This record gives sequence, structure tokens and C-alpha cells, in this order.
Amino acid sequence: MASARAYGVLTGCISTIRFGNCAMAAFAGLLAAVICSSVETVVESAFDVLASMVILAAFVGAGNSMNDYFDRELDRTAHPSRPIPRGLISPRTALMMATVLFAVSIGLSLTVGVVAFVIVVTSLGVILAYELLLKSEGLVGNLAISWLTAALFLFGGAAVDGMELAWILAALAFFATLGREIVKDIQDLEGDAQSRKTLPMRLGRRNAGIVASTALSAAVILSPAPYLLSLLSVWYVPFLAVADTVFIYSAMIHFAAPEQGQKTIKIAMLFALVAFLVGGIA
Repeated sequence: MASARAYGVLTGCISTIRFGNCAMAAFAGLLAAVICSSVETVVESAFDVLASMVILAAFVGAGNSMNDYFDRELDRTAHPSRPIPRGLISPRTALMMATVLFAVSIGLSLTVGVVAFVIVVTSLGVILAYELLLKSEGLVGNLAISWLTAALFLFGGAAVDGMELAWILAALAFFATLGREIVKDIQDLEGDAQSRKTLPMRLGRRNAGIVASTALSAAVILSPAPYLLSLLSVWYVPFLAVADTVFIYSAMIHFAAPEQGQKTIKIAMLFALVAFLVGGIA
């Protein structure tokens, strides 16, 4: 009986931190490190890169645990299969996990460098503001999520002293994520009506769609910069052309089909990441 209970708690903890998301964050940090330097530099900076991957995984796990803690009442009806509503772990356990994992990410960031520490502390401030104040406030919440996504790539660059390219990669991720978050809010307009004040509610579907398309256009306009600044090789260009084409297509179709639009943005982001990776390695 005790072993079954322990297994349930362990399963609940893994589910609460969203282990798959943690692994994806760590992998994104590794990709950013490779893109912003080289495979050789990543090997030479192996400790900092591995530390950054652990930090990113811990930070994402902490954020997910904190999310489950604050949303525990809402999840009883909206997400009853999550660990707290199911009784696998207590709210106190989720909060303790978030606290410990945030402390781990902050402590380890000091071993990577000042820039890494500043990124982690800033991101902690953003995620706390999001959970406590911004989650239901539409655009500012979208901006917070966009920053947290961009910070993954900033951190990868910080691990290898490759911030010059990391800032551009992060900016592209920021604008693309912002566009996608707004399109998602357009898609979820009816469902959000009782709980959030999203941009489509404030401006209407079409005007919110224009803001989303503007954000996506900003990503496209900025995207040639790494090649023009000689930060990436010419192999970046053909893959970028595909990514930008898909971004432009997404910026047009989401007005009529927001669900398809936000899925297409994810595909464009994947092509953009491949473009950065090929341009950085080749």
C-alpha cells in the first residue's frame, strides 16, 4: 500500500512538472548554444552548456508546478486529470517543488555567469507576474509568454558567450510566439469569455488579427539580419525562405481559420529553427 502511494506521488510529481516540456526546454537551450557558437565551442564549454540545460529544465518544471498550484481550483473542472485534482499530490507539494526548482535554477545560473543569472531572475519575475497578475489580462499575458519563450534561446547563447546572435534568435522567437498567442486567443474567444480579457475581446477579432499579423511580419522583417551581419552562413538563406513563406501564409490565413493559422505558425517556427541550426553549423 505504501509503495503504491509512493508510486502515485512520484507519478504526480513527474506529471506536474511536465517532464516532456522540461526535456524540450533543455534541448532548445542546447540548440541555441550550438547555433550561437559552434559544435566545438559547445564541447569546450560543456559544463556551462550542461548547467544551462539543467537550469532550463528546472525552471520550466518549476513554472509548471506553480501553474498547477495557482490553477488548482479551476483544474477541478477544467483539467480534472491533473495530479492535484486527482489527489496524487497536494497543493503544498506542488508549491514546494516550484520553490526548490526555482532555487536550483537561480543557484546554478550563478555558475554560468552574470548574464545567465540576470536572465533567470528576470524570467522569474515575469512568470510570477504572469501567474499572480497577468494571466487573465490578454495582451500583457501574451507578452509574458513570448518573453519566456525567447529567454530559452537567450540562455543558450549566454552559456557560450554568443549573445550577439542569441538576441536576434530570441527576438524572432518573441515575435513569432506573440503572433501565435494572439491567434490562439482568437481561436478560444468564446471559451475565454468568462475568465480572461484577451486582445480579441478588447479589439475584436479582425483588429486582434492585424496585431498578430504585425508581430509575424516583424519576425519576417528581422529574419535576414543574421545573414546580413555575417553571423550565419549562406545555407541559412534557403531554409529561411521556406520559414518566411510559411509565416506570411500564416499571417494571411488565420483571419478565416485561426486554428489552422496557429498550427501553421508552429511549423514556420520549426523551419526557422532548422534554418538557424543549418546556417550556424554549415
